[in-house]
Amino acid sequence: MTCASCATRIERKLNRLDGVTASVSYATEKAVVSHPDTVSTEDLLATVSAAGYVATVPAVVPPGGPDRHDVELAGLRRRLVVSAVLSLPVVLTSMVPAFRFEGWEWVALVLAAPVAVWGAWPFHRATWANLRHGETTMDTLVSLGVVASFGWSVVVLLARALGADDSAHVYLEVAAGVTTFLLLGRYLEKRARRRAGEALRSLLELGARDVAVLRDGVESRVPVEQLRVGTEFVVRPGEKVATDGVVVAGTSAVDASLLTGESVPVEVGPGDTVAGATVNVGGRLVVRATRVGSETQLAQMARLVDAAQNGRSDVQRLADRVSEVFVPTVVALAAGTLGFWLGTGARPEVAFTAAVAVLIVACPCALGLATPTALMVGTGRGAQLGILIRGPEVLEDTRRVDTVVLDKTGTVTSGRMTLASVVAAHGWADGDVLRLASSVEAGSEHPVGRAVAAAYDDVLPALTEFSESAGYGVRGTVEGRLVEVGRPSEDLPAPLAAAVDAAQDAGRTAAVVHVDGAPAGVVVVADLVRPTSAEAVVALRRLGLAPVLLTGDSERTARAVAAEVGIEEVLAEVDPAGKVAAVRRLQEQGRVVAVVGDGVNDAAALAQADLGLAMGTGSDIAVQAADLTLVRADLLAAADAVRLSRATLGIIRTNLAWAFGYNVVALPLAAAGLLDPMIAGAAMAFSSVAVVTNSLRLRSFR
Repeated sequence: MTCASCATRIERKLNRLDGVTASVSYATEKAVVSHPDTVSTEDLLATVSAAGYVATVPAVVPPGGPDRHDVELAGLRRRLVVSAVLSLPVVLTSMVPAFRFEGWEWVALVLAAPVAVWGAWPFHRATWANLRHGETTMDTLVSLGVVASFGWSVVVLLARALGADDSAHVYLEVAAGVTTFLLLGRYLEKRARRRAGEALRSLLELGARDVAVLRDGVESRVPVEQLRVGTEFVVRPGEKVATDGVVVAGTSAVDASLLTGESVPVEVGPGDTVAGATVNVGGRLVVRATRVGSETQLAQMARLVDAAQNGRSDVQRLADRVSEVFVPTVVALAAGTLGFWLGTGARPEVAFTAAVAVLIVACPCALGLATPTALMVGTGRGAQLGILIRGPEVLEDTRRVDTVVLDKTGTVTSGRMTLASVVAAHGWADGDVLRLASSVEAGSEHPVGRAVAAAYDDVLPALTEFSESAGYGVRGTVEGRLVEVGRPSEDLPAPLAAAVDAAQDAGRTAAVVHVDGAPAGVVVVADLVRPTSAEAVVALRRLGLAPVLLTGDSERTARAVAAEVGIEEVLAEVDPAGKVAAVRRLQEQGRVVAVVGDGVNDAAALAQADLGLAMGTGSDIAVQAADLTLVRADLLAAADAVRLSRATLGIIRTNLAWAFGYNVVALPLAAAGLLDPMIAGAAMAFSSVAVVTNSLRLRSFR
C-alpha cells in the first residue's frame, strides 16, 4: 500500500465478502479480518490480490532473521540515493543559468530519464495496477505529473531538433526533482513509521528464548515453546522468567518494569505469581507454569496493543472517506486548471505548469497517517508504561469524562490484609508481642491471621497445641507459654482499649494478644491504602475529574479510606448490581463517568461506564470489560492513562488540522500558478513526514 486510499480500497473489497468484517490500517500495513468458516484464508488473500495488492498471513520472524520492512527500507534507500545523484545536476542546470552549457538540456534529459522511469517506477507500477481495476490513488497523481512533465520536455526538445520554436520551457527538473523529493518523503515516512511501531516489536521480543526445565530434580534446557502448563522450571539470578507461573520454591526479587513500568523490584516467594519476560534479580526460583504461549500476560498485552493500533477513530473514518474521493477530485481539478488557463489565453507551458503542480501537491497520505501513526506511538508508549489502550475510540472518551468512580478494595487499597500497627501493654515490647502473635497465627488460614504471621520477618518460634475457634480466634503454646489472639474484650487496660477504639473508628480490624491469660498487646490489620493513592486522587482532580469512592464495604471503613486519600463523595455497602445502578445514576445526572476497578464484582460497572479502567492485577473478566488496562498495581497509572490518551488525541487532532490545512492552502496556490511543481512535490512529501514526526513526540511522554 502506498497511501490511505489503498487501505480503504482493500477494506472495501474484503467487506464485500459475505460475513466478512475487515479493518485495514495503512500505518501498520495490516488487515484485521473476522470471517465465517465459509470464507477461507485463501479467499481473503485472493480478494486482496484481485484488488491489485499482495497479502500474506503474518509469520513470526526468527531471532536474527531479516525483517520484511528492513528489506523494503533498504531498497527504497538505494532508489533514493541513485535518483538524488542523477537529479542534482538536472536541477542545478535547470534552475541556475550560470551552470548551463551548450547542449545542457540534452544532458539533463539523459540524466533525468532513469529517474523518471526507474526512480519513479513504484509510482508508475502502482498507478497501472490500480487503473486496471478502475481505481486511482496518490500514486496516480504522482505518476501523471512525472510522465506529463518528462513527456512534455521530450516533445519540446524533439521539436527544437526539428527546427520548431524553441521558446517553450522544458520541465526535466520537475520530473527528476519531484521523483527524488517524493522518494525522500516516502523513505523518511517509512522509517518514521517503523520507529513508531518499535514499542510493540520490543514488547514481542521481551520473552525468554529457552528455559531450564526441572524433571525429577534434573535440569535440562529446552526451547521455551516446549513449556506446558504444570511444568516446573528454574530461573536463576539475571535470567528472564520464561512464562507466567507460580513460585514453588525459593525467594527473590523480580524486576517487572518491562511489563508494568514500575521500577521497584517485587519480592516474591512460594505461592506468589510471576509473569513471563520479567527478570529475576535475586535468588534462584523454581516456578510452575500456569499459562504458556498466547495465554501469557505478555502475549495478551501484545494483542491488545496490536488491536488498538489497527483500530479507527471517528475522526479517522472521516479522513478515510475524504481520501477515497480526493484523488478523482484532484484529477478533475487539474484538468479544470489546464482548461481554465488555456481558455484565458495563457501560454501552454503556464497552463501545463499549473496543472502539474495541482497533481503533485495534492496528497491524501497525510490524512491517512494522521490517526494511525499517533495511535501506534501512543499505544506503544502506553505499553511501556504499563497502560494498555483497547482502541482508538477510547481516546475520544477520555476527553469527555468528568467523573471517576474508584473501587476501594484492590484499587485505592492494596486488596490484601496487612499488619498496620502493634500496641504493647505495659511491660511488653512491640517486637515480642508481634513474635508471639505471628507464631500462633502461622497455624491459621484466616486473612487476619495470615497478615499477622507474614508481618514477622525473622524465624518464628515453634508452635504446639494449636487450636482455632470460629468467631473468636486462635490459641497455641509458644516458648512454653499459652498465647491467644482473638476478638477484643471489654476488660482491657486503657492504652489497649484506646488502640482498639481507634482501629475500629478507622475501619480496621483489631485483635488482642493474651499471654498466659493476661492482655499483652493489640495487633491491628487492614487493607491498607496504596502509597500513591492520595497522590493519584490529586492528579485526577487536576485533569478535571471529580473522584467518587464506590465500595461494598461498610460506611465507616469507606469513609475512613476516603478521608485518607482526599475523596468527599462516597457510595458504600453497594453490591455488584448496585455498582451498575450507581454508575447509571451518575450518568443520568449528566455526568460522563469513568470507573476504575479490579474485581469480578466490578466488571458490570466497568462495562456500564463511559470509560472503564481495569487494574491489570485484578480478575480477567474485569480486564476484558474495560477500555483501558493498568498493568501496574498503582492508581497513579489511571491518571497517567487519561493523560496519555488525551495527549494522543491531541496529536491526532493536530495531525488532521495540518493535513487538511495543507491541502486547503496548497491546492489554490497550485491552481493559480503560484507554486512550482518541484516545490509542490517537496511540500507534498514533507507533509506526510511532518505528520509522522509530530506523532513521534509521544515517545517521550512521561
